[in-house]
Amino acid sequence: MRVINGQWWLGWVASVAVILAQVSEQRPNILWITCEDTGPHLGAYGDRYARTPNLDALAKRGMIYRVAWSNAPVCAPARTAIISGVHAPALGAEHMRSMVRMPPGMKMYPQYLREAGYYCTNNVKEDYNLEKPGVVWDESSNRAHWRNRKPGQPFFAIFNFTTTHESQIRRRPHKLVHDPAQVRLPAYHPDTPEVRHDWAQYYDNITTMDAQAGEILRQLEQDGLQDETIVFFYGDHGPGMPRSKRFPYDSGLRVPLIVYVPPKFRHLAPADYQPGGISQRLVSFVDLAPTVLSLAGIKPPEFMQGRAFMGRYAAPEPQFLYGYRARMDERYDLIRSVRDGRYVYLRNYMPHKIYGQHIAYMFEMPTTQVWQRLYLLGKLRPPQTYFWEPKPFEELYDLDSDPDEVHNLANSPAHRGVLERMRQALDEFILSTRDLGFLPEAEMHARCPGTAPYLLGQDRNRFPLERIKRVADRAASGEPKYTAELVAGLSDRDSAVRYWAVLGLLIRGERAVRQASEQLRALLNDPSPSVRIVAAEALARFGRPEDLDPCLEVLLEHARLDKHGVYVAIEALNALDELDGKAAMVIERIRALPREHSSVHPRLNEYVPRLIEKILQDLQ
Repeated sequence: MRVINGQWWLGWVASVAVILAQVSEQRPNILWITCEDTGPHLGAYGDRYARTPNLDALAKRGMIYRVAWSNAPVCAPARTAIISGVHAPALGAEHMRSMVRMPPGMKMYPQYLREAGYYCTNNVKEDYNLEKPGVVWDESSNRAHWRNRKPGQPFFAIFNFTTTHESQIRRRPHKLVHDPAQVRLPAYHPDTPEVRHDWAQYYDNITTMDAQAGEILRQLEQDGLQDETIVFFYGDHGPGMPRSKRFPYDSGLRVPLIVYVPPKFRHLAPADYQPGGISQRLVSFVDLAPTVLSLAGIKPPEFMQGRAFMGRYAAPEPQFLYGYRARMDERYDLIRSVRDGRYVYLRNYMPHKIYGQHIAYMFEMPTTQVWQRLYLLGKLRPPQTYFWEPKPFEELYDLDSDPDEVHNLANSPAHRGVLERMRQALDEFILSTRDLGFLPEAEMHARCPGTAPYLLGQDRNRFPLERIKRVADRAASGEPKYTAELVAGLSDRDSAVRYWAVLGLLIRGERAVRQASEQLRALLNDPSPSVRIVAAEALARFGRPEDLDPCLEVLLEHARLDKHGVYVAIEALNALDELDGKAAMVIERIRALPREHSSVHPRLNEYVPRLIEKILQDLQ
C-alpha cells in the first residue's frame, strides 16, 4: 500500500511539475494602450478632478507605478528610447524629429518578438528618431489589430490615442465639461481664463481618451482574451502644456503607468505586484523594451540600457531615472536631469537661453501666448516669471514639499549632500551612455557621415567625451574663475572643445568675449561650421562695432541650407535671431534665404521657414 501510495504521490508530483512547466512555457499576449501628452492625472493616482472610470477600474485589477518617467519630454525622442531600449543621446537621436541610423546588429524590440513568433501590431503612431532596420511590425496602421493574427498566435499590440495631444488642448470651439474654476493650476502658470480653459480642456480630453481605452479593453474581453493578456497603459510624456511638455522636469517626464497581469501569468509579475496596489519601483521608458522581451521569455540584448521590471529576466531596481532635452523643433537647448524617489536635479548647459524660447508650435497654445504677454507687461511675479528668463546652471527640487518644482534648492546648504549625490549620478550617466548631445548636431553628423552616430559615441578617439564634458561643465557654470581655461580651449585640437569654450565666453557676456576677441575673430574661419557660428554670435552680440559686419556675413552664409545643410542652417538662424535689431541691416538678405531643399528630410522641413519668419517678424 505504501509503495502504491508512494508511486501515486510521485506520479502526482511529476504531473504537477509537467503542468507547471507547460504553464510557464506559455507566452502571454501583451497589450499596450498608450496616449499622448498625459501626466498622472487619473483618478487612480488620486486626482479628484479627473474622470477616468475605465483606467481606474484597470488600476484596481492591476497595479500603478508611482514614479514612471518618459526620459524625454516630447514624443519622438521618448519613443526612440521605447523602441530601442537605448537612451536617445547614446544613439544621437535626442533631437526632435531627427532621423539617424542604428548600428549593425541593433534591432527594434518588435523585431525580436516577431522572430519569437509574436504577431506585432502598432495602431498607429511611430514617430521614432531612428531609421527602421528592416521590417519592424507585422502591421502599423490605423487598421492594425490583434484580430488579424493567425489562429493561436501570441500577439503584441499597441493602440495609441492622440485625443490628449497638445494640439487637441488648443482646438476650438470646445464646450468644456470640467469646470475651469475647479482646476488646480501649477504655481508657475498665471491664473487667467485662458490658462484655466486649457487645463480644463486637457482634462476633458483625458476623459475622452479613457472611453477609448475602455473600448479596447472591452474588445479584449469580447474575444475571451482578458485572462491571456498582460495589459499596460501609459502616456508618452507629461502634459502638452508649456513648462510640462519639452522640459525634463518631473512635470514634463512623469507619466501614468498601469500594469495588469492576469492570474495565469502572475509568475511573470514583479515581486511587489498586488491588485489595486502601488509600486514604488522607479521605471522609465528605456525599461519598456527589455521588459516586454522578458515577459515573452526573450533575454534582452546586451546593448539595451534599460532594465526589465517584469518577467523571466527582471533586473534590480535602478536608483535613479534620467531625462534629457535637446533641439525642440527649431530651437536648440541642452538640459539633462535625474531623479530618485524624492528629488529631481537639472543641469542647464545653455543657461543663457530662456526656457520659453519661441517654438512656433508651442506658441499656438493660448496659455503660452497670454503667459508671455503678461510677463512683457510686467504683471507677473516669481515663480511665474522664471519661464521667460535665463536659467540657472543647476536646479534641485524636493518633490515631496514642492511638486510644482519652483523652489530651487541648488544653493541650499541643508541640501548640499543631496546635490552632490545627484550631480554624481548625472555625471556617471552622461559618461556611461556616451552622451552625443555634447556635440553640436551638425558636428555630430559631420563626424559620422553615412554611419550610425552610436558608433561614433563609442569611439573615444573620435569622441573624447570626458574632455568635452569637462569644458562644457565649466562653460555652462558661468563662473569667472574658469574664463582663462575657456580662452585656452579656443585653440584646442578638438572642435567640440573649441565650441564649448566659445559658448562659455558667450554665456559670460561682454567682458569675457572682448577679453578673447582676437582669438574669436580667428575662429570665424574655423574648420568647424558650428564653431564659426557660435564665434560669430559671440562677437556680433558682445564684440566691438567693427566686428558686426564680418559676423553677419558668416551667419548669412551658413544660414543657406542649400549650401551647408539643414543642421548648420538651423544653428546659424538661431544665432541670427539672438542679434535682435543688429540684424536689421540685412533683413532683405534674410528674406531671400532658401527655405527648402531636396536634401532636407521631410521630418525637418518646417524648421528653417519657421526661423526665417520669426526673425523677419521681429525685425519689421
